[in-house]
Amino acid sequence: MWRYDAVLPEATPVTLGEGFTPMLRSREFPNVFIKEEGLNPTGSFKARGLSAAVTMARHFGLKKLAILSGGNAAAALAAYAAAANMEAHIFMPKDVPAASRIECDYYGAQVTLGDGVISDCARKVGELKKSESWKKEGWFDVSATKEPYRIEGKKTMGYEVAEQLGWKLPQGIICPTGDGVGLLGMWKAFDEIEQLGFIGPERPNMISVQSAGCAPIVKAWDEGRAVAEMWPHAATLASGLRVPKPYGDYLILDILKKSGGLALAVTDAEILDATQHWAKVEGIFTAPEGAASLVAYQKLRARGFFDDDDTVVLFNTASGLKYLDVLDTKDAAKPAASRAIAGIIGPY
Repeated sequence: MWRYDAVLPEATPVTLGEGFTPMLRSREFPNVFIKEEGLNPTGSFKARGLSAAVTMARHFGLKKLAILSGGNAAAALAAYAAAANMEAHIFMPKDVPAASRIECDYYGAQVTLGDGVISDCARKVGELKKSESWKKEGWFDVSATKEPYRIEGKKTMGYEVAEQLGWKLPQGIICPTGDGVGLLGMWKAFDEIEQLGFIGPERPNMISVQSAGCAPIVKAWDEGRAVAEMWPHAATLASGLRVPKPYGDYLILDILKKSGGLALAVTDAEILDATQHWAKVEGIFTAPEGAASLVAYQKLRARGFFDDDDTVVLFNTASGLKYLDVLDTKDAAKPAASRAIAGIIGPY
């Protein structure tokens, strides 16, 4: 992604080769492309944001980075902090996808597994921020939308979509939405690309897809609200979508409105079916969050929101290999019912 260094913060990059992931043409639907973010380092699009955040943290002389996460962001921070010779402190619930927890251990991160959900972990970080050691020892919170640079990293997805489609934006982009940093970053990118003269004022319909078990953006959108309410008892097998109240909810909702897009929810059963379908039809082992974008596209086609002539980009945000304990079809129903993890929420 640092090939776009002219529009990224000026610093020596901490990079593991993230970005410029393939834009794969669907074998099933004409004019549909799959942006395969599962091929990033640590297996998810979180690598982009954390590469930028760790780069700037090192640039500013910070020493210890803290993050609240349900899995993929934690693994990405742990990897990039290791590459930068910095300390990573991970706060997440005990019940997280095993791959991310194991990754964090191997990268040498300090992992604190807490009882309850992410909101309980958030309170622990809140207490840490009040301590004298927070500033004295160079701590900083790099959780989603708690600092500006993760969005700078994520915006490169927007540059890539435009470049890989010949500097023409698609009619629609379907983005699985937990904390919403990917959507926020791409929207910022499109404004920058217009200022650079590569595109005009046209914008894609930005589609936010969430799980029916945790859909605060969808509920707010359906009710015409400018902000989301806290979603109670969040539960879904798509751990990246388990965010009861995104910190940037008002920004997400504003983008959906300005772009002519919308928000919709899909069920865990639909997500699991789509995960298997995409693997068999496209040869892509997608994360549950990514599979949600396929379900959303199918629903929008059925409604007539998109047709055959519309170019639509579906984001697969992570590799299915990060979710083997969740996607094992022998036990797939059990984790979905019992995994009451939240996501990155705030403020606290």
